[in-house]
Amino acid sequence: MSDYENSTPPAAGSGSDDNTIAMLVHLSGIILGFIVPLIMWLVNKDNPQKSFLTDQSKEALNFQLTLLGVYIIGTILSIILIGALINLIAWIAGIVLSIVAGLAANKGQAYRYPFAIRLIK
Repeated sequence: MSDYENSTPPAAGSGSDDNTIAMLVHLSGIILGFIVPLIMWLVNKDNPQKSFLTDQSKEALNFQLTLLGVYIIGTILSIILIGALINLIAWIAGIVLSIVAGLAANKGQAYRYPFAIRLIK
């Protein structure tokens, strides 16, 4: 495992504003995919006071990029009909896990998606 996976997640943000924004970053993936997590990560990655928001944006970004990859594979496999099932399962998992992550982030808890490939470290 990498050092990132073994490290403890950063503490919750300094206030409820960071928690609320982190929640919105997770939930935005349902509609907008990886765009909002990418923007929030790029804007806050060099600000040590926003470590919780940066961590959660990075986590949401990794999950949305993983989902994008699954959707591409599902679309290719649609030729043999299993792709539609893969895309349906990925879509449902994306909605459910984004809501769970958003609720955890709103409470100030760092959330780790169970099936995300850690592309951004």
